Amino acid sequence: MTIELTGGEAIARMISLYNPGPIYGMGGFQLLPFYDAARRIGLKHYLINDERAGIFAADAYAKISGRVGLADATLGPGATNLVTGLVEALNAGTPMVVLVGDSHREHSWKNMTQESRQTEILRPAVKELLRIEMISRIPELVRRAFAVATSGRPGPVVIDVPEDIAHGVHEFEDQDFYAVAAHEAIPALRCRPERAPLEKAAGMLADARTPIILAGGGVHLSDAAGTLTAFSEALNIPVAHTLSGKGAIACTSGLNAGLFGRYDRIANKMIEESDLIFVVGCKLGEIATKRFTVPPRGKTIIHLDLLPEEFGRTTDCAIALWGDVGATIAELKDMLAPRAAEIKARQAGYAADVVKRMDVWRQDVSPRLNSDETPVSMARMLTELNKALPDDGILIADGGFAAHWGGLLFDTKKPGRAFVPDRGFASIGYGVPAAIGARATSPTRPIFAITGDGGFNMMLGELETARRLKLDFTIIVVNNAASGYIKALQHLMYGAEGYHASDLEETNYAKIGEAMGVTGIRVESPDQLEGAIKQSMAAKGPVIMDVVVTRDPAKMLPGVDNRTVKVKKGDRIA
Repeated sequence: MTIELTGGEAIARMISLYNPGPIYGMGGFQLLPFYDAARRIGLKHYLINDERAGIFAADAYAKISGRVGLADATLGPGATNLVTGLVEALNAGTPMVVLVGDSHREHSWKNMTQESRQTEILRPAVKELLRIEMISRIPELVRRAFAVATSGRPGPVVIDVPEDIAHGVHEFEDQDFYAVAAHEAIPALRCRPERAPLEKAAGMLADARTPIILAGGGVHLSDAAGTLTAFSEALNIPVAHTLSGKGAIACTSGLNAGLFGRYDRIANKMIEESDLIFVVGCKLGEIATKRFTVPPRGKTIIHLDLLPEEFGRTTDCAIALWGDVGATIAELKDMLAPRAAEIKARQAGYAADVVKRMDVWRQDVSPRLNSDETPVSMARMLTELNKALPDDGILIADGGFAAHWGGLLFDTKKPGRAFVPDRGFASIGYGVPAAIGARATSPTRPIFAITGDGGFNMMLGELETARRLKLDFTIIVVNNAASGYIKALQHLMYGAEGYHASDLEETNYAKIGEAMGVTGIRVESPDQLEGAIKQSMAAKGPVIMDVVVTRDPAKMLPGVDNRTVKVKKGDRIA
């Protein structure tokens, strides 16, 4: 049976077959038939106030749910506003399908309104860009977009839709419209390394006396936190993690060695002392390696990753295991099962030492974690959040030191992705829209987002979006009246007289929230934190929790690891 449809409706029908979450976007004439069809067939499409917010919301939704994030934009400025979020998704491995309207092909390059070379601008920012040139190919190309977004290392795919394709009409066959269920979420396909290197890796893990696992965000892309936890527990192997890898095992587990790299608790020292390092789903980038000094040279490394280009990019490895994290860890666990009890017993003392080291660290930094100083210490704020958030709580962390403080001090209480930083590109402005996207993954999980005052200033307009959609979450504005990360770096590099273009006006963001129709709570002293967090969790709709934190640039960066910063010319220490 044939059915006559506009191109826009054909796209909407295809997307609907993938059991999608919300689509975040801002309409334009080019895609009007798509929006009309989305309304009629019941697709959830949420208007946002800035395309950057839409792409960030879709990114957070996909990071937490594992399902494909969806966004759309009109041509020209709508398309170019997507670039930052697309690069975040590309670098972080976020599955995403994004519709972008384009000019009518009959009139292209005749100074059409808002026309640009947008496909050339967007192409480097995505895993693949698909331009629809024939209406009849819409079902095929939408399937292709979901397949590319979810297969291998996930990533964003842009579907570029010329105006005449969206508004044009074609007679489709019923059988044209079908979806491949495996491509609704990640991982769509799993693969494992060859047997020989796996057996060699298993032997090395069995014989190691001080092994450590370094877990990255690839653990979550594989939905393998539970698998890695079981592996770690079966053999008593400690796990340290990157910012994106937090939750690879619960932070509250006795085998969790915490964050490693630029900021750490006990992990860097354990890496230095280890006789075998098992890198799992981690790119070993600048922050994770403390600018390529962790692990130190000469360490024996097994590197497991789905993207072979990462092997040897920053650190040489003895064995490269090319495969899916979950499938590979499960096979290694099976290989080691005959010796697991023996290995676990042998490693019991080593595993117990992780708990002792962490206890010593907590005692050492307790004055900071429980600080009564005013303005509020970031360490105290995170301590109170750890106490208040339940096991299923989600913490979004904006770019800059919000992510670094959260990555160092926030404790996930069970395996899985409950800490969501935008570490693919580390752009500021992620906090508010990411909370919007996070809420779509669950109607009940408590959601907090930490954002700096600078990042919040970027996305003030999305408070209207959150209020309109009646979304419950709390935005913690880290209010230091500065571009804090930059001011702290200027302090470390140039001293107390070296600040330039890094101060903001003192602003009461709680009052701004109230003026925009949401709950505003002002926190000016640490004794107000507990009550403010409880009040925000009980409130309906968005909450702005304006926390006045230290104005001292020497205290703006995480300092609870008690490192002495030694700055040499040209160094970037944070």
